[in-house]
Amino acid sequence: MYKLYTRANTGGFVVEAALALAGVPFDQVDVPKSTSPDQAFLDISPLNQVPILVLPDGSSMTESAAICILLAERHPEAALAANSPARADFLRWMTFMSSVIYQADLRFFYAHRYTADPGGVDAVKQAAISEMDRGLAILDAALEGRDWLVGNRLSLADIYLIMLVAWHPEIEKVPSAWPNIERLWDKLREHQVMRTLNASHAMWPA
Repeated sequence: MYKLYTRANTGGFVVEAALALAGVPFDQVDVPKSTSPDQAFLDISPLNQVPILVLPDGSSMTESAAICILLAERHPEAALAANSPARADFLRWMTFMSSVIYQADLRFFYAHRYTADPGGVDAVKQAAISEMDRGLAILDAALEGRDWLVGNRLSLADIYLIMLVAWHPEIEKVPSAWPNIERLWDKLREHQVMRTLNASHAMWPA
């Protein structure tokens, strides 16, 4: 059985969604935020981050995008990822979102980690927002004329995108700045799995 270490309003959201959509049982361990976790947790998460997925063989994985890709591969019957020829786009966008937008989120919310100048925190935050905006504009353009980011049905790429959008510090500008993303988000707000997860994660107003 899988074991997921997570907490509300983190990248665990999309991993919980993947497990729920795959219909596989898992144990959930809610990890309180702490600057001094016990060593057992650091052994599986050296950066003191969630989510961490412990696989049935006892090995563990970090990085939400990588976890999602693995779960999609292990449970093909759930159609969590796009198949060929859209497979390349699925891998592209999952990596793009993880390396560009997710990292910009981290720079905004943990700006003190990205500068040695105590007076430089605000500049780091502003640069992070600009990077989020640049990435979201690219994704909004990719959604033009499409119902889903990749393929012809919902995939984990759509859920990953919506999770990142929900973290934007200027969320009120989404409908006008990125109307295609807003259209996708509006659709997923009504998805039963998303509604259930949002009740515990409070990613967006119910």
